[in-house]
Amino acid sequence: MFRHVYVLSLLVLLAINTVSAVDYTVTNRATATAGGARFITDIGVDYSKQTLASATDFIWETFQQSNAADRKNIQTVNLFIDVMDGVAYSVNDEIHVSDSYIASYSGDVRTEITGVLYHEMTHIWQWNGNGQAPGGLIEGIADFVRLKANYAPSHWVQPGQGDRWDQGYDVTAKFLDYCNDLRNGFVAELNKKMMTGYSAQYFVDLLGKTVDQLWTDYKARYGQ
Repeated sequence: MFRHVYVLSLLVLLAINTVSAVDYTVTNRATATAGGARFITDIGVDYSKQTLASATDFIWETFQQSNAADRKNIQTVNLFIDVMDGVAYSVNDEIHVSDSYIASYSGDVRTEITGVLYHEMTHIWQWNGNGQAPGGLIEGIADFVRLKANYAPSHWVQPGQGDRWDQGYDVTAKFLDYCNDLRNGFVAELNKKMMTGYSAQYFVDLLGKTVDQLWTDYKARYGQ
């Protein structure tokens, strides 16, 4: 009887893990370029796959998405190193990273691209209010994840800096970090609310103040 229950439990656990498992592919389409060659020598396919998997786990934890029903139903994430300008972008289940950025980056390129992948992987998994959320907020949440994962580069703004709460990227990430300190798990709750839509009222619901008042408080907190 015990063995039967044990085997059944093992099968159930295996089924759960199989359902929630995500596959990762990495394709270097820039092997003939300096950036493509540097990707091979300094970053590599195996490390990239490990980073994508680690990023997914970290994002699910940050978003408090232990239940698969709270997450997007994505089975495969594909990373491409492409001949293109800029840094990186994501669309659907794909992440595209610029070969020229890899080639020109003057610091520790593996650490930098790790941070970039955490940012882009957040876009893969985050909810965007069915397209209604401000773009700056979406980018800010992605950089918030990068910040909490300790992959924020040194050139990011200091807390309190910036012109608008939804300015995006590091400015909004630092503001969201302040909000998250006011209510632990705020960003996770905000992301969950954005599964179906977006409203500035979400800030009031979660923190008791309008986002504009929170921004004013944030600036004052850091003497800005």
